[in-house]
Amino acid sequence: MFKIFRKELNWGGRKLVLETGRMARQADGAVLASYGDTVVLCTAVGAKAPKPGIDFFPLTVNYQEKSFAAGKIPGGFFKREGRPSEKEILTSRLIDRPIRPLFHPAYRHETQVVCTTLSHDLENDPDIVAMVGASAALTLSGIPFMGPIGAARVGYVEGEYVLNPKLSDLPLSKLDLVVAGTADGVLMVESEAQELSEEVMLGAVNFGHQQFQPVINAIIELAEQAAKEPWALAEKDPASEEVWGALKAQFSAPLAAAYKVLAKQDRTNQVADVKTKAKEAIGTDEKKAELVGKLFKDLEKDIVRGNILDTSSRIDGRDLKTVRPIVAEVGVLPRAHGSALFTRGETQALVVATLGTGQDEQIIDALAGEYRERFMLHYNFPPYSTGEAGRMGSPGRREIGHGKLAWRAVHPLLPVGDDFPYTLRIVSEITESNGSSSMATVCGTSLSLMDAGVPLKRPVAGIAMGLIKEGNRFAVLSDILGDEDHLGDMDFKVAGTDQGITALQMDIKITSITSQIMQIALDQAKGGRLHILGEMAKALTGARDTVNQNAPRITVINIPKDKIREVIGTGGKVIREITEVTGAKIDIEDDGTIKVAAVDANAANAAINWIRGIVAEPEVGVIYDGKVVKIMDFGAFVNFLGSRDGLVHISELAPQRVKQVGDVVAVGQSVKVKVIGMDDRGKVKLSMKVVDQATGADITDQIAQQDAERRAQRNADRQSASE
Repeated sequence: MFKIFRKELNWGGRKLVLETGRMARQADGAVLASYGDTVVLCTAVGAKAPKPGIDFFPLTVNYQEKSFAAGKIPGGFFKREGRPSEKEILTSRLIDRPIRPLFHPAYRHETQVVCTTLSHDLENDPDIVAMVGASAALTLSGIPFMGPIGAARVGYVEGEYVLNPKLSDLPLSKLDLVVAGTADGVLMVESEAQELSEEVMLGAVNFGHQQFQPVINAIIELAEQAAKEPWALAEKDPASEEVWGALKAQFSAPLAAAYKVLAKQDRTNQVADVKTKAKEAIGTDEKKAELVGKLFKDLEKDIVRGNILDTSSRIDGRDLKTVRPIVAEVGVLPRAHGSALFTRGETQALVVATLGTGQDEQIIDALAGEYRERFMLHYNFPPYSTGEAGRMGSPGRREIGHGKLAWRAVHPLLPVGDDFPYTLRIVSEITESNGSSSMATVCGTSLSLMDAGVPLKRPVAGIAMGLIKEGNRFAVLSDILGDEDHLGDMDFKVAGTDQGITALQMDIKITSITSQIMQIALDQAKGGRLHILGEMAKALTGARDTVNQNAPRITVINIPKDKIREVIGTGGKVIREITEVTGAKIDIEDDGTIKVAAVDANAANAAINWIRGIVAEPEVGVIYDGKVVKIMDFGAFVNFLGSRDGLVHISELAPQRVKQVGDVVAVGQSVKVKVIGMDDRGKVKLSMKVVDQATGADITDQIAQQDAERRAQRNADRQSASE
């Protein structure tokens, strides 16, 4: 019944298996990819006819994780998988980015790639398995995909590169880098690093590219056995040649003039005006008008790219290496804990830092297990940032991806929780956009955190690099504009400090690039990054000495583990009372560490004293403040040291004889008590008669002192009389 084809290879010390023919047989391409005990089903389906009226390739990539893959039942009321998690969205982007440039330019069929994690061994991350499986499914499908691609994760441990480190090994690595590409070159890089040099980062990319070559060969061998017949593409429309000739002859000069306008909005308006005139002049019927719309972008590419390669002069008049003017400001929002406004040319990010407590940590329920995140970075891209009116809603894939890139760039520089016990949230509002708002977010995040008093190891900056490549001619561009990104061949983002790189992301729109181009881009990016750090230093060179006055102050104390229950109380009664009465936030950890947070120092001190009172052991002979909580015929029970009670026997209420307890004390009365011992059952025995209720002084000590003074005086009198 099944005609199964398999390909196995030992890859990085574990077995990689690619299988087709057993599952999802009605998809155009389907591969069950296994690595260790992690299994991902990858499918590819294309519509049988192109989607009419579109000038782009309608590709959708969906990566999804099933809870059963890790033997879990989903949380929540519905008990089924719902909206995609951040991990699923980021992995979908990770798969999409290297495969998108490899579809034939004439292919306009709606295409969907779905990768479903069916088993997770909690050691091998499914993202690499999904990328390899998606590549194999597309290669087998017959869809015009100019692959296959390979992908690998690269770690860096003790000066050595590690292929596909396990999840348990990643904490030991100074690098977490994912690289994908073809046999000829690299297409995509995504990474987080601990201030590594350009040489180490380039070496990691080359190492990964070399190590996934056996995977590409395995996919090709599988395709030789099981691939479907290639799809026939529509023949080129002769009318397009006619329209292209007219478009180039009549509108090259006006379009070139429009691209010499320096201001983005003015330039955009003039380009749109040229396009409208072209449609009116050449688009004499509906078909030709549609062709003008499709081919106009090609004319834009020819003009912009040709001018850069011929003159090394860019759209806004800069040379290849110059960074646009930068203005960095901090403390722009009076009530925020930290804020920065970072402006680079026509790109601007308002970045705000908020400091919270352990109660504000994000709880993430992942397949590999639940964990807490103390650093959150949320990136927002409202439509007004590009001068447009558009839909406002929940963050899309682009916003989540850009936010994660900025998160990776800053994360290695954060202080550890033991040294700085705050939860950190960054919100980046992009208020203007014309080129790499994610790198503006990195710069603004660094400044806003330092403005809030967060002791970053060093400031972080980021820069976006571009590429124009025609044959053997190429130009690497520093600090690219939006149009240069749109019309260029590469988006290469590099973030880091003056000591090294912390994040690197690269996307290629052509089939691949060489190691030489990456080396030039990295070297050029380093110069740009150091320049940006210098401009940022004009606003702030390091973290402020203390956290912002509007941020909570966190005090850390430690108590014995066996006292945790007493501080929490039955059903949390005690800790709730402390929080409600003092207004402080309290986090208790299993090892007895307690973090007390409050903007008001008095509130924090009150909570700390309350807790210390609960955990303190009463000492014989020490006087404490207390409150009468209960009266009996034989004495009064007094609460002291937080929640501890002791008995003042009727004989210890006052120096004189007491007939009734109520004659001396009342419930709720504040009193001074002295610990005089313990009874046979370990209960505390207290006394009030030896304590001055006004001052808290020990009367016994006062009497002894007075007796000593009288004896000394008598001795002095006798001495005088004898003389």
